[in-house]
Amino acid sequence: MPNTFIILAKRILSHHFLDKGTFGKFEKTMSQINRRIQGKVGEDLAANFLEQIGFKIIKRNYRFERGEIDLIAEEGDELVFVEVKARRSTTFGTPEEAVTEEKQEQVHTVAEGYLFEYDIDNRPCRFDVIAIEFRNNKADIRHIRNAF
Repeated sequence: MPNTFIILAKRILSHHFLDKGTFGKFEKTMSQINRRIQGKVGEDLAANFLEQIGFKIIKRNYRFERGEIDLIAEEGDELVFVEVKARRSTTFGTPEEAVTEEKQEQVHTVAEGYLFEYDIDNRPCRFDVIAIEFRNNKADIRHIRNAF
């Protein structure tokens, strides 16, 4: 089901973009906004899911150098770095499959930056993935502990 905001924005702005090349740029921008909205919704769902099962979210969207970790949480004495992947279809693979080796390396690097920045050592850490598939106006959430 299309996002009402996007449909309305397209209708309003299409009257202002007479040049199709310019409107094409608008379409691309709207697609990027839609992906960001989906990502934000996915992260919110993941954070709520983790809190419901006893995790404490301590940081969202932590950035270090050129990388980012979606969620940093605590479960008991363990520090958990969480990568969230959300998809509307599996045409290009499942959300879990989108956490490539390259992405895993990036998350490891950012986690090391977090540990250094906050002077954390001798604390158990792990890496989890929250995979979300949006289907039929529902979200299927899968939690993979110790994913990598």
